[in-house]
Amino acid sequence: MRASSQAALDAAQDRWEPVLTGAGGDAVQLGRELFAVVDVLDASPALRRALTDPGRDGEDKAKVVTDLLGEKAPAEVVDLVAQMARSRWSAEEDFADALARLAIDSVLAGAAANESLEQVEEEIFRVGRLLAENRELRLALGDSSRAVDARRRLAAQVFGDQVHPATSLLLQRSVGNVRHPSVVGGLNEISELAAERRRRLVAVVTAAAPLTQEQTDRLAHILNRSYGRKVQVHVAVDPRVLGGLRIQIGDDVLDGTTIARLDDARRRLAG
Repeated sequence: MRASSQAALDAAQDRWEPVLTGAGGDAVQLGRELFAVVDVLDASPALRRALTDPGRDGEDKAKVVTDLLGEKAPAEVVDLVAQMARSRWSAEEDFADALARLAIDSVLAGAAANESLEQVEEEIFRVGRLLAENRELRLALGDSSRAVDARRRLAAQVFGDQVHPATSLLLQRSVGNVRHPSVVGGLNEISELAAERRRRLVAVVTAAAPLTQEQTDRLAHILNRSYGRKVQVHVAVDPRVLGGLRIQIGDDVLDGTTIARLDDARRRLAG
């Protein structure tokens, strides 16, 4: 987001976090309510323009929100959206994008209050890996020729009973997400936000075989010291790497796999 929108989002987060803290586990429901508002905004370009028009008085825009939502949404949600309408936005789509971010934050905060955030984060990662490896299911969930509701029902049928309710909600919201070209992309963002809420970086470690808990803990300790903060380690198994580890943290990639060394040797020989 550009400066004005980022400032508006930062201010909204500062106001919203105390609400989430007070809501405890019920913050998940606040997330559902915010997602519902996001759906309304995504479906109405005219409404987005009305709420982000820089030439329109802030109080007038806030009144549009209260008139629209009224008693249809919790007072906390109405107040948040109205306050955001008073802010200045760099682009009209940023308003809905910011609300979607706050909705995810709300679900994750509710999971944290219920001491389930680590489970949700791990499940989001595992589902993302499964979809990355299962082309048929990935294409079915991303098939834009099918109704979004039908694709979300499919996601619920496949994963619903196997994951935490908060994970199921976030997964369904990643299906048909206009902000990401793929379900996997949406899940990756959620994984990063979950790690951020836990004040950790996310390290995706690819190995030829599963790591023991001792190995995972030792690697996490090394990465914690290297980055000066806690790092959440997710291990993905890919026999194609043959041996060694590939570690990715954000844009940082440390590739010590056998296949990477072989590729490097081939390049040197060919060079």
